Amino acid sequence: MTKAEILKALKHQSNADRLTIAKLALCLAREEWKSLTPEEKEQQLAMTAQLAILDYLQDEELTAFTALDGEDFCESTDEHFAKIDSYA
Repeated sequence: MTKAEILKALKHQSNADRLTIAKLALCLAREEWKSLTPEEKEQQLAMTAQLAILDYLQDEELTAFTALDGEDFCESTDEHFAKIDSYA
């Protein structure tokens, strides 16, 4: 069965069945991961990182919050922290 056929068949399954299938697929992936050599794991991680980079470059929703990078995250001042520290 091809990946396309599996994905098409999943559309016709109940959520409970999909979750069971997902759990089994994750267990199989975990077992395969355990059997890899350190070099193979390194290759897998590098490949996954490359795919993630492509996702972030192509999907604006994944980087939407970077618009806030120049903004202050915390409005508290040193006085606020000093007050908090005094309670400790």
